[in-house]
Amino acid sequence: MGRVLEAIVPARMGRSFRWLLASSWTSNIGDGVALAAGPLLVASQTDSAFLVALAAMLQRLPWLLFGLWAGVLADRLDRRRVVIVANLLRALVVTLLVGIIATGHVNIVLVLAAMLLMGVAEVFADTTSQTLLPMVVDKADLGIGNARLQAGFLTANQLAGPPLGAFLFAAGMAWPFLVQVLTAVLAVVLVARVTLPAVPRAKGRSHVRQDVAEGLRWIWSNRPVRTLALVILVFNVTWAAPWAILVVYSLDHLDMGPVGFGLLTTASAVGGLLGTFVYGRLERRFSLATLMKVCLSLEVLFHLSLALATTGWVALVTLFVFGAYAFVWGTVSNTVRHRAVPTRFQGRVASVYMMCVFGGIVVGNALGGLIAERWGLTAPMWFAFVGAGVTLVLVWRQLANIAHTEAD
Repeated sequence: MGRVLEAIVPARMGRSFRWLLASSWTSNIGDGVALAAGPLLVASQTDSAFLVALAAMLQRLPWLLFGLWAGVLADRLDRRRVVIVANLLRALVVTLLVGIIATGHVNIVLVLAAMLLMGVAEVFADTTSQTLLPMVVDKADLGIGNARLQAGFLTANQLAGPPLGAFLFAAGMAWPFLVQVLTAVLAVVLVARVTLPAVPRAKGRSHVRQDVAEGLRWIWSNRPVRTLALVILVFNVTWAAPWAILVVYSLDHLDMGPVGFGLLTTASAVGGLLGTFVYGRLERRFSLATLMKVCLSLEVLFHLSLALATTGWVALVTLFVFGAYAFVWGTVSNTVRHRAVPTRFQGRVASVYMMCVFGGIVVGNALGGLIAERWGLTAPMWFAFVGAGVTLVLVWRQLANIAHTEAD
């Protein structure tokens, strides 16, 4: 058992990392449960496709509204305390939702309000959580640390959580949300054990707008960090366009049926598990720049493969490969950012990156639907192939500088 623990969380990375990892994995279990239970709850209260889509949007909208503010608070305040308070507030909202469900007074308006409030709390919790890893491990261990955090997200949030959430929802509408509350509280207890070094703060008081402007100026003046943010934005637009219509593509273009569509997402998650097993070896054998180039090249080929696919098994293999390299890309890009950004700017840069992620997804989803409606179900894949390919050509030479930039 000791050897297994040492392999997963090496002692050299310290106790604080182990507490942080345990908190992250625990929180991801609850979030994974809600990933299935949330849409099921919305669907149980309305037959309107618009309201179902609105519920998903309300959880992403806070990132665009409060993302920069969350980054400022992460850089101004005690980061551990921000994570604790934000997660407790999220747990409070879910507790109230459980009470409403238990008393039989639940309705779609209250559910949508709860989704919005949980989304707001998530912005502050997740933005600040991203700043903790570089504070508790050495730079040399950031890759392994990010890989372990990503592995918890993949297994707990994407694989184990959703089936558990659906099962609990079938047993009783309130049960999955009660589990979410319990996991959130336990995650708070665990992260409270993390010991963080002191963060140098700017002398004097400044306005939030000044802090936001300072963070944006730093990102814009740092070419590697700026370019990485733009890459993340564009590649999320091109990824979200075909992903938005994946269910229709699998049903109508590939004739895979509902089970086949479910297998596509499962194949992606299984591919991600492969990524968790091989990441350490990849990082030891190849430079981060090489890994970035390979992952982004595979992203371009991913879209091409879906555009050309005519059978379900080709799509399944494609999604499996996607899951593997997407895990590696997520780990590498987070590691690069953590190494390149000074501690005092980690919160604001993390918030900008998350806004690029969710902003790209929102734009990509909209484009994917419009393009498919006008030119057919494979058109979003061709759009993504061309867009991602052109972007990769433009940034290819800069990837080496991006990958090996160190914080000043």
